[in-house]
Amino acid sequence: MVKPFPVREILILALLIPLFGCQVEEKLETGLAEPQRWLIYSGDYTGRRHSPLKQITPSNIEMLRPEWTFDAGEKGPLEATPIVSDGVLFFSGMSNTAWAIDGRTGKEIWRYDRVLPKGLPLCCNASNRGLALRGDRVFMATLDAHLVALHRKTGAVLFDVAIDDRQQGYSASAAPLVIRDMVIVGISGGEFSSRGFLDAYDALTGARKWRFWTVPGPGERGSETWPDELLSRGGGATWLTGTYDPELNLIYWGTGNPSPPFDGSLRKGDNLYTSSILALEADTGRLRWHYQFTPHDVHDWDANQIPVLADLKIGGRTRAVVMVANRNGFFYVLDRATGALILSKPFITTTWANTIGTDQRPILLPNQQPSVDGTLTCPDDHGGTNFMSPSFDPVRNLFFVTARETCSRFFTQASSPVFKVGSRAMGGRVQGIAQMRSGAVRAIDPLTGDIKWSLAYRRPGWAGVLSTASGLVFTADDRGKFMAIESETGRELWHHEMDQNMRAAPLTYMIRNRQHVTIASYSRLTAFALPN
Repeated sequence: MVKPFPVREILILALLIPLFGCQVEEKLETGLAEPQRWLIYSGDYTGRRHSPLKQITPSNIEMLRPEWTFDAGEKGPLEATPIVSDGVLFFSGMSNTAWAIDGRTGKEIWRYDRVLPKGLPLCCNASNRGLALRGDRVFMATLDAHLVALHRKTGAVLFDVAIDDRQQGYSASAAPLVIRDMVIVGISGGEFSSRGFLDAYDALTGARKWRFWTVPGPGERGSETWPDELLSRGGGATWLTGTYDPELNLIYWGTGNPSPPFDGSLRKGDNLYTSSILALEADTGRLRWHYQFTPHDVHDWDANQIPVLADLKIGGRTRAVVMVANRNGFFYVLDRATGALILSKPFITTTWANTIGTDQRPILLPNQQPSVDGTLTCPDDHGGTNFMSPSFDPVRNLFFVTARETCSRFFTQASSPVFKVGSRAMGGRVQGIAQMRSGAVRAIDPLTGDIKWSLAYRRPGWAGVLSTASGLVFTADDRGKFMAIESETGRELWHHEMDQNMRAAPLTYMIRNRQHVTIASYSRLTAFALPN
């Protein structure tokens, strides 16, 4: 349901729209070239989360202060990055609440509350990671596996369509990705004996245009990497937003773990297309290429990290690449058109593999499979990084990522798990090692995979990263400290104690010639700016 729309807020919008304009759909491909906007989950189609803004700099960062705070009024954690257009922030929170917020003051313009059924099959919590925008429509994927279109001025529901049956283990939490007249939507539920997919919907009607199944059907290419009985419930969820190359017309999207996550004896084979990156033709959803980071994954290392697109000068020529800091602890650079592996190197301590072979597969180290007695492996099941968004500075040629230095004991069950559609089936468990847990934000050279600098945390952090053209990197540590870091050196220049844990990524934008930096903490959204 939508909260009543006050007359005062209508007047605010009437003032804002002439000031900032309202043509959105034509601007998606320009992305952050128009810095008053942040139109896509990662800022633009490349996933770089790198802003051209330079008003806030290393020399004046000490003057950065909170401008306003919006209290979500509910328990967190908030994990979304707002969409910014026309001076308005569109933001989502727990249990599919959504807001439109005045970007100058932090005042609520409208609010949408969804009534969710009980007993939803949720992996972790009731979070939502963000919205998408096209024209007069704001799109949200919901925990009961629906796609909702809201009117951007009022929050009124324009359509509400089912993605799939929640009773089959499906839910949705990722921010959709708008491409022309399509809304691309990922799905969650890999731990619930479901079969993953990626969908495209008509932005005006909500009609489904295509679906790509991440676990092949019987007789399809890749089905030979599975036992036949697991093809209908093999996992491979698509629970984090991908990226898009308009020139190649390819969507890049990560896939989740196979099911059950920890017991590989029941699913012999590579288990395509789980724990992989997919390159799909945007018009049809047809697979152009894939690369599987972790064949036959038995450690729950989803490959749902953000694929970052860039053009790198390699071997004397410029190559279009896609970069991924993967949950398995390796940093990868792949050819964007073909999927050929260009570079791979660990960015954390890994005990399961140290190198990728000439066949582009990891060379496994001995005694790293989960066992009944427990096997110590690094990284843990949450991985070397996770849903925390990275950033890439194309001028300084640095890839910034929230890194996790963790190890755990991985156990398999003594008896085979019982599979029931819509019920959790893990095939084992994980026991964390408290003494083997730390975190950092790291800068990686994408040409070599070398770590240029690392700023350590006491414990693993969960916040994403933002970089700016002025030479700043924004992120947060494990204790709720929001920081600005010098891009070149990794030196901390400024921080603000938020008093709440942060599981979202920061963003930046201009409103009336003032640069704002905004981040969500556990239950609050805070905007920072320099003094007037």
